Amino acid sequence: MRKMLAAVSRVLSGASQKPASRVLVASRNFANDATFEIKKCDLHRLEEGPPVTTVLTREDGLKYYRMMQTVRRMELKADQLYKQKIIRGFCHLCDGQEACCVGLEAGINPTDHLITAYRAHGFTFTRGLSVREILAELTGRKGGCAKGKGGSMHMYAKNFYGGNGIVGAQVPLGAGIALACKYNGKDEVCLTLYGDGAANQVDGMDILCVREATRFAAAYCRSGKGPILMELQTYRYHGHSMSDPGVSYRTREEIQEVRSKSDPIMLLKDRMVNSNLASVEELKEIDVEVRKEIEDAAQFATADPEPPLEELGYHIYSSDPPFEVRGANQWIKFKSVS
Repeated sequence: MRKMLAAVSRVLSGASQKPASRVLVASRNFANDATFEIKKCDLHRLEEGPPVTTVLTREDGLKYYRMMQTVRRMELKADQLYKQKIIRGFCHLCDGQEACCVGLEAGINPTDHLITAYRAHGFTFTRGLSVREILAELTGRKGGCAKGKGGSMHMYAKNFYGGNGIVGAQVPLGAGIALACKYNGKDEVCLTLYGDGAANQVDGMDILCVREATRFAAAYCRSGKGPILMELQTYRYHGHSMSDPGVSYRTREEIQEVRSKSDPIMLLKDRMVNSNLASVEELKEIDVEVRKEIEDAAQFATADPEPPLEELGYHIYSSDPPFEVRGANQWIKFKSVS
């Protein structure tokens, strides 16, 4: 099993006609919420931990389902574009781990902060960037979230400090972000994600378990008790990267067994349908909408132009007057524009 670690820290302070399916869905009386049991977390040097039951509203359930499906389909599209040699270089996918990125985001505030390693696509989406911006970045296009200059490992958004290609580089950076929160007197926390590996503490395939554990950890830090370590037991369907088929150290049968028993999207779907929070037809409609969104984004990511050469020196600093940057030799110079 692969594991993802999240260090939550605040340093030592811790008008058209509706489709027929929509009409049918609207006429059905769904429950507004439902209560579910979740796995009890193993604790270390804590007197109490996250709750073992939680309430899921219909609104949140539909939102989580759509987000997880979007991340899943986005990663599968990235796989396809890589094999077509449209995406080049490194590409690390996170399909199977959707409950981690969506559940962690559900447990913090938009004003909180997050930094991660090179497996960053899902977190980039949950932090607010569009699939179009993410796929265009993967294909090195001007419309990408980093203007086509960052690629798979270097994507950024508001309060999201991107993926980091150097193993472990994000850990001290995350501590620095948390220190800034404390120094500026802000009631904010920073999630610093790293892995894979370690121990089993939280069920990373269960979005509700991840959400509640994250809420508990964030509240612990905001209360001034100091940083806390949270471990998510999860499983990735792809290998380490697109250059790794992922079947030399595990069998295809093992991967399929996890898919059939512990898939995070399937687990949420079953809970919602069995608790009358949604219908199978309604969730299938979301699936269709998500697939269309991904296809539209992929069309953009393959048709958008690459950034022009003269922009090579742009965005070195966020707010600075333009200055010249030397190119590959002293006779080639580019202008840097913030």
